[in-house]
Amino acid sequence: MKKSSKKKLIGWEEWCALPDLDIPAIKAKVDTGAKTSALYAFAIEPFLKDGQEYVSFQIHPIQRNKKIVIKCSAPLIDYRYITSSTGQKEKRYVIQTFIELNSKKCSIELTLAKRDTMTFRMLLGREALRTCELIVDPSKSCLLGKLDKQQIKSLYLPSIT
Repeated sequence: MKKSSKKKLIGWEEWCALPDLDIPAIKAKVDTGAKTSALYAFAIEPFLKDGQEYVSFQIHPIQRNKKIVIKCSAPLIDYRYITSSTGQKEKRYVIQTFIELNSKKCSIELTLAKRDTMTFRMLLGREALRTCELIVDPSKSCLLGKLDKQQIKSLYLPSIT
């Protein structure tokens, strides 16, 4: 008897949430060329809290919108050298957090990248696809649902200055 698959079909870009970082919505580009997922952050600062290493950072979660700024902090789980798509090696902080994609919630690793000029604020890499049991249809977009400007505004209303 064949085991039923729990895998969820997603498009090449999807809206997701990072609840532990107080990010209710961020559009992620699925990047099967990247092993680890990445979050484009700035003002990245490591610090100690109760003897444990943490990292604080800020993000602009919505594409082409610098008015919305989310301040985050998370336990630091690693430092890794990542080779970017341009071939540059960069040492990045690594955190672990939960991602929500529609009704699916799972734990993923995220590297913090200082590349605010990128269109997508998050890349979803192969490890997250495997961990979250996701299958990508590269011909589709936002299979789990779209957010319009009004929905985004209502999610981020307290953050808009």
